[in-house]
Amino acid sequence: MKKRQFRMFRCTVAGVEAVEAETRHVFARHTHDQFGIGVIHRGAQKSLSGRGMVEAGPGDVITVNPGEVHDGAPIGDSGRAWKMLYFDPVLVAEAASDIRQGRMGTAEFSFPVIHDADVALRFRKLFATLTAGDNTFSCDEELLMLLAAVIGKVGSTDRLMPPAVSRAKSRIDDDPAAPVALADLARESGTSRFQLLRAFARVTGLTPHAYLVQRRVDTARRLIASGTPLALAAAGSGFADQSHMTRVFISKYGVSPGVYAAAMN
Repeated sequence: MKKRQFRMFRCTVAGVEAVEAETRHVFARHTHDQFGIGVIHRGAQKSLSGRGMVEAGPGDVITVNPGEVHDGAPIGDSGRAWKMLYFDPVLVAEAASDIRQGRMGTAEFSFPVIHDADVALRFRKLFATLTAGDNTFSCDEELLMLLAAVIGKVGSTDRLMPPAVSRAKSRIDDDPAAPVALADLARESGTSRFQLLRAFARVTGLTPHAYLVQRRVDTARRLIASGTPLALAAAGSGFADQSHMTRVFISKYGVSPGVYAAAMN
């Protein structure tokens, strides 16, 4: 088995990305701006999640929320293999509204690992249908059925965020490509650099710099998906150059920007 092997698929439904992986790759801490649902089909892994460290093995369903800090490492020497679907938040919100008959709320996948063979089977059916590329009606049905099964294990949370952290986070979110230093964020947040650093890491799971880099790679991913050339995507998302963007992209997502572009365009 190759050290790192990823495959991306075109999906019938807009706002969904499909990935298949078989790898020993150790993922650095990162986030996605999408919901993710997948199934491990060989090997096992351990990962940080919103509920601490978790382990998943063959047949287990794995989930991740937008903005949730996580990583991933294989258990054992043989690596692990999985399939994953990433959903734009608007798709999950619309499905949740249908499932809850119009009752809205902030949905969060409460369980990063789900031991449920029926949910795993629904995932496999949806993945196969989405990547076959010929039946949108069936995709809609399978998508709703899977999300209904997972949303049954969903709760709502309201996380209190200190004002200083909120201000620093908003400054980064408003323009991730803009140059900014820790001293700038601390001054605008009305706190010391160390206080901001400690509070930001406690609340978000990332340091301010790590969060900035993550928001830049999120921006780059969206630009690439929209057809922006790689060099322009790097410049437009705040990276020093295309090679810098590529290193970060691979460390967080396991695939290069070029591979991602080929799958999305």
